[in-house]
Amino acid sequence: MTEKSYELFKNATRDEIISAISKELDLRNESPVWLEKVVPFSDAILSILIPLRDENRLFNPEGQRVDELTPELFFQWSDFVSLKSLFFKVTDVDLNTLANYLHGYSVNLEDEKLDFPIANYNLHLGVSNVIKSLL
Repeated sequence: MTEKSYELFKNATRDEIISAISKELDLRNESPVWLEKVVPFSDAILSILIPLRDENRLFNPEGQRVDELTPELFFQWSDFVSLKSLFFKVTDVDLNTLANYLHGYSVNLEDEKLDFPIANYNLHLGVSNVIKSLL
């Protein structure tokens, strides 16, 4: 991770982080399919993490309090199972962006115990790896 990435996650707005990720994708001539997947995926995660950061309520997937939004914390939540659990754990934050994203990948938003297709999990491993290469 670069120092720029840490500063971005620590201080930038959701739109600024998404813009930086999108620009990196363009600079690296990644396949357009990744742009279609990476940006909405990042936006879904950040739609929750940025408000939690700004309210000083960040936590990791294990439920431990975290002081700062870092690329590592972002990647912990980018695991698709963790992202699904984030939807059910967070309160007092607008969940619409995350809900729409998860619904698009067959995640049941009423029962956390119901599973989703393994192909969606595998796709998100690839998306997460592309994001890691950008930061």
